[in-house]
Amino acid sequence: MKKCLHFKIEVSGKVQGVWFRKYTQEKAELLDIKGFVMNLPDGKVYIEAESNDPDKLQILLDWLHQGSPLSKVSEVKLLHKKECIGYNNFQIRK
Repeated sequence: MKKCLHFKIEVSGKVQGVWFRKYTQEKAELLDIKGFVMNLPDGKVYIEAESNDPDKLQILLDWLHQGSPLSKVSEVKLLHKKECIGYNNFQIRK
């Protein structure tokens, strides 16, 4: 069995007010990734994502460079990678 991985990700650019969180949630659910997405006060988006399948996490990371149709992503940073903490679903946090 593969070890569950937990990624902390920060996305910069025009990523707020463009449905970025909703599209990220839909993509994560499609990939069966658990965690959350939220806007940060500095205009960035913060994501915690975890899965037993590192390939699915990589697909999400790759997708984040594109984001929602109206977004303009300038940078995707993988801040931290560790073992899962056990999220049950993928949520949009306020």
